[in-house]
Amino acid sequence: MSIKLFVAEEHELVRAGIRRFVADSDIKVIAEACCGEGVLNSLKEHEVDVVTLGAVMPDMCGLTVLGRIKLDHPDLPVLMFSNHDNPNLIARSVALGAAGYLLKNCPSQRLIAAIHAAARHETIWTRDELRRVTGALATPRWSMKGNVPLTQREAEVLIGLSKGLTNREIGHSLNISYETVKEHVQHIFRKIGVTDRTQAAVWAVRNKIDE
Repeated sequence: MSIKLFVAEEHELVRAGIRRFVADSDIKVIAEACCGEGVLNSLKEHEVDVVTLGAVMPDMCGLTVLGRIKLDHPDLPVLMFSNHDNPNLIARSVALGAAGYLLKNCPSQRLIAAIHAAARHETIWTRDELRRVTGALATPRWSMKGNVPLTQREAEVLIGLSKGLTNREIGHSLNISYETVKEHVQHIFRKIGVTDRTQAAVWAVRNKIDE
């Protein structure tokens, strides 16, 4: 029996590459989407075994799409597909329930093996990947409404941080200085009780700060 694959990726060239990689295997691409809303709408119409999901979508963050998929289809395996070996993105993918995280330049056999494993509901997380985020996943699950009164600006900075943006990129997006962002980041770390950006990213996911 073939594995029914949903390919969610903004770039046609990447979607075509995945189709080519799996063409001679028992994996059949039965649906595609190039934006987050397209993914969510198409999943209402197609029964699939595995989703490959781009970390970047033109209308919303791929991790936001992941969270919504897992909310509506908690048992559907989702493999994140990204250009970036970013520990923040990896940690958030783990926290949101992704079956694995693949780089777009991975060998075709790695992709095919990952899809097969995901279809069997097996994790493809490597020990190295999990070791990198173990500390972050142990971050206490404190409530946003209870013990941690973040300001609106701090929340905005934390959202940018959890998306893997640098301080300069956050500053540019919010029209504030690099030094101001650094100060906000230190305040955030102190308030939520973490020591690095990866832990902060997982804390943001668990407390739904980006929703």
